[in-house]
Amino acid sequence: MSAATATTKPEDTPAAAPSSADATNAPPTTTSAPPAAATGGAPPATSGSAGGNFLSASLYIGDLLPDVNEGLLYEIFNAVGPVASIRVCRDAVTRRSLGYAYVNYHNAADAERALDSMNFTDIKGKACRIMWSQRDPSVRRSGVGNIFVKNLQENIDNKQLYDTFSLFGNILSCKVVCDKETGLSKGYGYVHYETNEAAANAIEKLDGMLIDGKEVQVGMFVRRDTRPDQASWTNCFLKNIPYEWDEARLRQEFEPF
Repeated sequence: MSAATATTKPEDTPAAAPSSADATNAPPTTTSAPPAAATGGAPPATSGSAGGNFLSASLYIGDLLPDVNEGLLYEIFNAVGPVASIRVCRDAVTRRSLGYAYVNYHNAADAERALDSMNFTDIKGKACRIMWSQRDPSVRRSGVGNIFVKNLQENIDNKQLYDTFSLFGNILSCKVVCDKETGLSKGYGYVHYETNEAAANAIEKLDGMLIDGKEVQVGMFVRRDTRPDQASWTNCFLKNIPYEWDEARLRQEFEPF
């Protein structure tokens, strides 16, 4: 699937295309590969890199169906290179899958190849979402490079969002938020870049642009606990305004307050 088509508004200059926030969760301790095809419980290799900053051979695999297990993931990912261990994360009480897993390779080069070649591929009919496993919570919580995208067309999925925004820098994670019951997009998503520079570049080039015919809004993500409280808000939202009112009439009505 190709990137969503992005076009500028008439007054904008088209940007040259120069690349799930859902920042990743810290993985629990991984276990050895499934008994059906175990390769031993060796820890993941710590050579190689992703974007130059991650010395890891561990991948996060998200958006998995409940019946995807370690054996199936082993068959899929061991085809790329020798897998050290796999764990599907499960509810501590019910043991039901939480919909994500961690795959650890012996070599970082194999992990990088799996990320490049298998991201957004179907596993039992549903596209998986792969990213580097980020064990350092400070990176996920820092907010560095994390942007918020809203007003997306409902047909934009994770891959299209990734393909569109990867043009501006290396992406650590990328996700379109969907309704848990219907699976339909809620019209917004998150993109976490490796650097603030890449995030700023994406905001500059894509904020206010048309993606698949709909103007999107792109800005830095602000954590809920750092947003201004309600008492400090200076904006208000109005609806059911008479059609004949213009900006001058709005000012006339609200400036006295």
